[in-house]
Amino acid sequence: MSQERSGPVERMEHHQIAVYLGAMAAGALVGWAAPSFGPGLEHAINPVLGALLFVTFLQVPAADLVRSLRDGRFLSAALVVNFVVVPLVVTGMFVLLPADRAVRIGVLLVLLCPCVDYVIVFSGLAGGSGRRLLAATPLLLVAQMLLLPGFLYLFMGSALADVVETGPFVEAFVVLIVIPLALAWALQAWAARRPAGRKVSDAATTTMVPLMAATLFVVVASQVPELGDSLADVAAVIPFYAAFLVIMAFAGKLVALLFRLDTPASRAVVFSGATRNSLVVLPLALALPDALSVAAAVVVAQTLVEVLGMVLYVRLVPRLVPADKPSTVRAGSGARPVRRALRNRPGR
Repeated sequence: MSQERSGPVERMEHHQIAVYLGAMAAGALVGWAAPSFGPGLEHAINPVLGALLFVTFLQVPAADLVRSLRDGRFLSAALVVNFVVVPLVVTGMFVLLPADRAVRIGVLLVLLCPCVDYVIVFSGLAGGSGRRLLAATPLLLVAQMLLLPGFLYLFMGSALADVVETGPFVEAFVVLIVIPLALAWALQAWAARRPAGRKVSDAATTTMVPLMAATLFVVVASQVPELGDSLADVAAVIPFYAAFLVIMAFAGKLVALLFRLDTPASRAVVFSGATRNSLVVLPLALALPDALSVAAAVVVAQTLVEVLGMVLYVRLVPRLVPADKPSTVRAGSGARPVRRALRNRPGR
C-alpha cells in the first residue's frame, strides 16, 4: 500500500475514539437540526451495519470460525452471561423501573437481547477475541429469538408475550450475518487465488474505522428525532442503562473467571454481556400499539447510552481484565493492530 494512501488511514486509526465521538456529535446535530432526514437515515442502518460486519468477518479466516465453534467453554460462558446473568440483573432492576408499561417493555426488549453486530468491533478494539464472538453470533441471535417471548411472559404476563415477532430477527440474521459472512468468505477465497483479490481484501480492511464512524452517525442522526416529546420518560431510564453497564462489566469478568477463559476470551465475554441488540429490537418497539409507543424512545435511549459506554469500555475493560502476556493487544491501539492480531493469532 502506498504511503499516500496509508497515511490518512493510520491517522484515523490512531485517533479513532475522537473520530467516533465526532461522528456521534455530528449525528446528534443533524438529527436535531433536520429531523425530516430521520426516516431516510433509518433505512440506511442495516446496509451500513452490514458493510461494517463484512469488513469484520473478512479479517477472520473461515477456518478460524469453524474451529471456534468447538470452543465449548467460550460459547457456554457467552450463553450464561447473556441468558442467565443478564435476566437476573434485569430482575433486580425491574422493580425499580417506572411503573409505565411502555417504559418497562422498552427496557425489557433492549436489555434482554445480546448484541450481534458492533460488539465485535468494540471488543476487538479492547483486545477481545473477535474470532470467538464471530462464532457465537448466530447462536446468540437464535437463542434470543427463541427466549425473548418467554422472558416477556415472565416479566409482564401473557398479554405482552405475543407482541414479539420473529420476522425482524430473521431479517437481521440474513442481512447482518449471512450475507456479509458469505461475501467475506468469497473475497477470502478470491484473495487466496489471485493478487487482485488480495489487493481488494487489503483495501477493504482499511475501511473499518470509517464504517464504524458512519454507523454511529447514521444511528444517532436517525434516532434523535424519535425522542421527541418522550424526554422525561427517556431521562427516567438512563440511570438504569448506565448502572447495567457498570454491573455487567464485573459480572462478565466473574463469568469469565468461572469458565477459566484466557484474556481475549474474557474481554469478549465482558463486552457480550454488556452490549445489547438495540438496533434489532427497535423495529419490534416501533411495531407496538400506539399506547406503547414510548417503548421505541426507551430503546433509542439505550443505543445512545451504550455507544458512549462502549467508548469507556474500550479503555477500561483491559484494566479490569489485564493481559496474560505483554503481547496481548492493548485497548485503543487501533484497528490495524487488531487486524494483525486476528490474522496472526496462533491456533489454540
